[in-house]
Amino acid sequence: MRKKMFIFPKLTLRPEVQEYLRSVFTNEELVAAVGQEEAESRFEELLCHLSHPPCFTCMRASTHLAPLDTIRERLGDELRQMSCCYGGDIPIFSHTHVPDVLLLPVIGPRPALPEHPEVIVGTQCGNAVLRGAHVFAPGILSAPKYMKPGDKVSVFSDVEGKCTRGAKDFQGKKVFVGNGVAEMGRADIFCSDKPIKGIGIRMVEPVYLSPSFDNLLPSLVFLQNLPSVVVGHVLGPQPGERILDMCAAPGGKTSHIAALMKGQGEVIALDKIRGKVEPSRLCALSMLKSPMMVPPSLRRALTGCCWTPPCSGLGQRPNMGCSWSLREITSYQPLQRKLFHTAVRLLKRGGVLVYSTCTVTLAENEEQVAWALDTFPCLTLQPQEPHIGGEGMLGAGLSHDQLRLLQRFSPIRGQSGEMSGLDPDPATLPLTSMAEMDPAHLLQQANTDTIGFFIAKFLKS
Repeated sequence: MRKKMFIFPKLTLRPEVQEYLRSVFTNEELVAAVGQEEAESRFEELLCHLSHPPCFTCMRASTHLAPLDTIRERLGDELRQMSCCYGGDIPIFSHTHVPDVLLLPVIGPRPALPEHPEVIVGTQCGNAVLRGAHVFAPGILSAPKYMKPGDKVSVFSDVEGKCTRGAKDFQGKKVFVGNGVAEMGRADIFCSDKPIKGIGIRMVEPVYLSPSFDNLLPSLVFLQNLPSVVVGHVLGPQPGERILDMCAAPGGKTSHIAALMKGQGEVIALDKIRGKVEPSRLCALSMLKSPMMVPPSLRRALTGCCWTPPCSGLGQRPNMGCSWSLREITSYQPLQRKLFHTAVRLLKRGGVLVYSTCTVTLAENEEQVAWALDTFPCLTLQPQEPHIGGEGMLGAGLSHDQLRLLQRFSPIRGQSGEMSGLDPDPATLPLTSMAEMDPAHLLQQANTDTIGFFIAKFLKS
């Protein structure tokens, strides 16, 4: 079996953060089960995967508004207009275990080479380009002295965040993400008296090819990572229930819950910043000053609660560089536990609580589950449906039966079921060949090559 091709450096972390994560992935329980060498290998492999995009782009289809086949057909029509960049129709796959998901392959790495004057973009902007975005002007840090609209440029991502905005060149650590055409001149980007917006560089030859979904069927498809879609189905909200989505921004899970309830019942979306919740056009409340306070609308018990609390976010992909300190990385566990106390108190007996994060640490995942089971005798772990991720990771003292009830999504071997990067890798195949591949193989790839994510489901008795 051929492993996935890595062309970017592994995720860059501060030395103390890297050593902390190494200790997580080489903990005593895990080493006793797989051996020191295998544990070390998995950790290094994880750092490599995290700097690269997943092999599929996942979209949640609004199947409460139209049948999945209709949405797929309309999406195909829209994407066909982009097919000149792909060399053929872009195949769209459905997911047999998640009925409102459509999957598009991410093609790459492609043999694009830097051939033009350099433009440097911020790390987050570079990450977005690797998932199909064009370069928006605020993300540009450095541009050639005489760059004007129509110029061909080569785009690089500033991995370590050291490029000074407005620079004419940059000699620091950078990674090539593709070639593009300038939509704005240098003066438009750096010398404007007003806040700049809009596309600064239109990508024409990205290293990883994925469609741009800017204003593409906004009422019918929603870009959302596969594990995040799974959360809504694991919660299983029913029409007529009262559901709380804590830490709801940017609203993807909230709108999904409302769709699964077929518009019948009550969904309460909370977030610290009101402006982040209001665009969801659901029953929105600003987050309370203290998570221990209860607003009047929540004094009636809830039938279900889900939340992805603030977390270290170390499972996000692609991510080439994280400048956070160890103190920042480890600061989330206490806040998550405060939110846990609130959620358990608001939930009625027989209610379901789903906890999820987009990080890979034990402290924010399995250790939180062990703490919750010890702190709240009324909570019991429940089976999850669908269960397409791997089981929980050793290291928090949970039993094997308990670990099997958890879902940990990770692209590394032995963590999400089968080994990722199986031969053939869909991302390296022509579109015509990909469309003819065994659907089960493609589904396995989609389930394993995801962002890092964690889901636990509890019942309050």
